[in-house]
Amino acid sequence: MQHLLKDPALWRTAAFVGGDWIHTTAHGTYALHNPANNELLARLPRLKEAETADAIDQAHQAFLRWRQTTAKARSQCLHRWYELMVQHRDDLATLITLEEGKPIAEARLEVDYAASFLQWFSEEAKRVRGDVIPAPRDSARIVVLKEPIGVCAAITPWNFPAAMITRKAGPALAAGCSMVVKPASQTPLTALALAELAQRAGLPAGVFNVVTGNDTRAIGSQLTTHPLVRKITFTGSTEVGRVLLAQAAPTIKKCSMELGGNAPVVIFDDADLDAAADGVVAAKFRNTGQACISANRVLVQAGAYEAFAAKLVERVGRLCVGNGLEAGVQLGPLIDDAAVAKVEQHIANATSQGARILHGGQRHALGGRFFEPTVIADATPDMAVAHEETFGPIAPLFKFETDEDAIAMANATEFGLAAYLYSQSAPRIWRMASAIESGMVGINCGIISNEVAPFGGVKQSGLGREGSHYGIEEFLEVKYLCWDGLAPAFS
Repeated sequence: MQHLLKDPALWRTAAFVGGDWIHTTAHGTYALHNPANNELLARLPRLKEAETADAIDQAHQAFLRWRQTTAKARSQCLHRWYELMVQHRDDLATLITLEEGKPIAEARLEVDYAASFLQWFSEEAKRVRGDVIPAPRDSARIVVLKEPIGVCAAITPWNFPAAMITRKAGPALAAGCSMVVKPASQTPLTALALAELAQRAGLPAGVFNVVTGNDTRAIGSQLTTHPLVRKITFTGSTEVGRVLLAQAAPTIKKCSMELGGNAPVVIFDDADLDAAADGVVAAKFRNTGQACISANRVLVQAGAYEAFAAKLVERVGRLCVGNGLEAGVQLGPLIDDAAVAKVEQHIANATSQGARILHGGQRHALGGRFFEPTVIADATPDMAVAHEETFGPIAPLFKFETDEDAIAMANATEFGLAAYLYSQSAPRIWRMASAIESGMVGINCGIISNEVAPFGGVKQSGLGREGSHYGIEEFLEVKYLCWDGLAPAFS
């Protein structure tokens, strides 16, 4: 598969620690397969506790030096990394498609999105500033500094293998921290290509490290318990997030958690239904429904229900399913067999309780992990699709009558990551946006992620924010200096 890259040197199949590529360990290797056809892509080294501890030690030594560099120097280094990502956009997209299955056009957009965080935080590096606070005594001065927290451990998911790394590494490195990244075992090639580009950009050895392996618990437990790791940043399921928080608690690590979602799309009868249907397709079927902010529940007011359903089915029927490397494909495969089984279980659960399948509903004729984009009508709150995150191409339609019904249905979940509203009434939008328990709300739009906005959730969808000027604060500590014994200005 290396021959598919314009720059074959980006095909890296070794862990990256302390500026060195680690091709073998005593634990052997594990196999990486293409989810579209199960073809063997590569074999990668398995790192475990000892190797992870060494990566942490290397990162700590690098941190002691990196934190002393000027903000301008860090900014320039991150900007060179950004420029290299832009330069190698096509190769990075190809790697994403090969190991994750995402259609190539969508993969290119992910590379753009991922690179934007390096650009943004290269600029934010120069804007970290403290404060001077008036002291209660004229002989004293109160100075507030912001300092890098230290070694950061990032545990990232497979569904956005480039963006979920740069969204964490950008602010961490800009702040003066070093980082050890554990990418998902299904998608290490993208992470390793980013490490290659980071090295070319001039990042000092040990500042950015990537550990590989499918022994996630062994690596994760080392990252969460090692005393030199001062910050954990994780994107993944709420179930795993709970475990990581518990493991990090004895050493009181600062934690950022971007966890599961159960996003409602609330469509009122005064909405532009064409725009709403387009927005649901974008929010639901991007990455074959495998995104934490995917539209998991489509709540439609009774007066618009049938008309909206018809418009959505018409659009979903035009979606093209196939191997992501083929032109025109809009939906690739699901990541693994367990993901396919979960989609089938949710459909079976819904239809057994009276739901109607308006489109799709079964594995695609292509076989394997390909699944038809599916629209389900007459969904109810008792169904699995109402309270579990499907992470697949199912759009269940729920009917509601009043604004109060919509609020109650939208908030009837332990999650609170994203929500979407469609209405032409500004007063209604303000009321709903305020009442819905969610960290992010898309209003008459289905795509809400960008580098300048704070990404994150409430309730059991997580802790902290990524992106925007808020994102770098997650990697900084506040230090207060009380300076006394100064002579007053006038005696």
